Amino acid sequence: MINLSSSDTPREVQELLERSHRLGSDPRNTNYAGGNTSVKARIPDPVTGAETEIMWIKGSGGDLGTLQESGLAMLRTDRLRSLVDVYPGPEREDEMVAAFDFCAHGRGGGAPSIDTAMHGLLNCSNVDHLHPDAGIALATALDGEALTRDCFGDTVAWVPWRRPGFQLGLDIAAIQESNPEAIGCILGGHGITAWADTSEECERRSLHIIRTAEEYLKSKGRPDPFGGVVAANMPLDIVSRHARAAELFPLLRGLASIDARQVGNFNDDDVVLDFLSRERMSELAARGTSCPDHFLRTKIRPMVVDLPGDTPLDELEQRIRDIHAEYRRDYRAYYERYATPDSPPMRGADPTVVLVPGVGMFSFGRDKQTARVAGEFYVNAINVIRGAESVSTYSPISEAEKFRIEYWELEELKLRRMPPAKPLATRIAFVTGGGSGIGAATARRLSAEGSCVVIADLNVEGAELVAKELGGHDRAIALGVDVSSPEEVLNAINQSVLAFGGVDLVVNNAGLSISKSLLDTTLEDWDRQHSVMARGSFLVSQAAAKVMMAQDMGGDIVYIVSKNAVFAGPNNVAYGAAKADQAHQVRILAAELGQYGIRVNGVNPDGVVRGSGIFAGGWGAQRASVYGVEEDKLGEYYAQRTLLKREVLPEHVASAVFVLCGPELCRTTGLHIAVDAGIAAAFLR
Repeated sequence: MINLSSSDTPREVQELLERSHRLGSDPRNTNYAGGNTSVKARIPDPVTGAETEIMWIKGSGGDLGTLQESGLAMLRTDRLRSLVDVYPGPEREDEMVAAFDFCAHGRGGGAPSIDTAMHGLLNCSNVDHLHPDAGIALATALDGEALTRDCFGDTVAWVPWRRPGFQLGLDIAAIQESNPEAIGCILGGHGITAWADTSEECERRSLHIIRTAEEYLKSKGRPDPFGGVVAANMPLDIVSRHARAAELFPLLRGLASIDARQVGNFNDDDVVLDFLSRERMSELAARGTSCPDHFLRTKIRPMVVDLPGDTPLDELEQRIRDIHAEYRRDYRAYYERYATPDSPPMRGADPTVVLVPGVGMFSFGRDKQTARVAGEFYVNAINVIRGAESVSTYSPISEAEKFRIEYWELEELKLRRMPPAKPLATRIAFVTGGGSGIGAATARRLSAEGSCVVIADLNVEGAELVAKELGGHDRAIALGVDVSSPEEVLNAINQSVLAFGGVDLVVNNAGLSISKSLLDTTLEDWDRQHSVMARGSFLVSQAAAKVMMAQDMGGDIVYIVSKNAVFAGPNNVAYGAAKADQAHQVRILAAELGQYGIRVNGVNPDGVVRGSGIFAGGWGAQRASVYGVEEDKLGEYYAQRTLLKREVLPEHVASAVFVLCGPELCRTTGLHIAVDAGIAAAFLR
């Protein structure tokens, strides 16, 4: 009888997931999305009912620490092992990855990774393949084989470097068969693999290999493998360091985005600052990163700035430009040295990691998580270099082999499987008044369209709730800021730069309103509304434009103005005048900033009551009193006076902001869009 409905998770698979989470949650064991784990178990075939051995293995690109059952690839081991009989040899081993699809059991799950053969061909039930810093230090040491023997004796074998694939799986299986006492192996230039018949024993063996390697390096290693400290490259104090990082980041991001726009991450942890201060830093960094997972994330080597971080800014910036141009020339030359007619096109010559002595490490990627992980991988590389140099000489795989990995057709397939980028991917938005109403709706929309979002609000608690809703620090951050304060605005922009690398898109939404007649409006009422809206928008635009100019990637500034900027209403002199000021700032700044590719536009909403902080703060009651309606009926009242007879919601305004900043109106600047459901008296003329 055919049984296709069983959804029970086998015990062995549950144990695999738990083991994967434990191993993947500790950065000493493996890097993010690095390595893979597997288990083989017998289950009834849903068609024949016969007991069939299936292998569950972490799919390509997944992360061990967060692995779910849906991320596992399922393959029949009998079919997988039958591939040995049709294997055409190392020259054509890439063809074997496509053959894995014909070994699949059922539908769905993760795509089988290039390491599938390593797991499937080993004669045991459980396999862990990991990328621990200590293991890779031995794997990249010049005399790694001798060090492995000295560290582990006969219990851990040495496997010379071979690019991951079917042949490597055959090699490891042969070593396992000829070394029955071995519990695992060190893969030259790569990582470690451990095996066992039970999940518990496999995890124990993996941890034994890792911890033994750590202790070996600690007990045998030299104390200062990076050389002495260079006084001029010692870390700046934290205030000066972050101020200099904020000055340099927009320039660095712009340079790193010449071939493709990037988001940035900044790291000034002690391990980074110590490496940057050492006399051998430049020499060791030039040797490049180590295992395939590292240089696929970080490129083969970082860009190293050869001046101290406290060098006068103009001089330092010019040197950075020169070094960047040299880096691009060197990368192109590297590509041309090793590319064949079948190689994929060069993906880009800009650095992924930039090291600035005394300041820290700047890393870049297609989104914040990718940029952050690239930095984490270079920290792994620093640890690997330290370990290898402490007991030997750091000797990663050759440039030619790195090229074979970086421009491997199988890596191209991974890139092609990625979903298309969203319209605002790699854009960094700064939204004032983002903790409620129009600002919160705009933050949500920009995030949904791919942007990183800084939610700036006087009410930091509200901003934090929105940021949390959007997914945390890789997607959004919250900042408490009074936009009328030059110091707070500058600090907020600098914090945004340190968080994401720059600013591309500003939404000047912060506002308040007090409804009073001319005679009742005090000077304090006037100053308060102008300080937040007219002055605040000016301050934010000024600080953000400076960053945008340094990035040299253009940008967008959108003012949330109001119907009241062009429509004269009663008891509204301070608010209406402040909004008119904002409206003219749009036109003035559009004329001034166009030469830098910065577009400045405005949105004129009206009657946006739901979720509005302004209306909830007393403005709603005041306007309801002016119009003689109940406050909870104010939205309906506003709707009935429009041409469309429809209420305007915060999401409608957010949609207008997206349209202005998206690709469809990329040749538009100085425009005001009315989002008021039709107010004839507010038509622009």
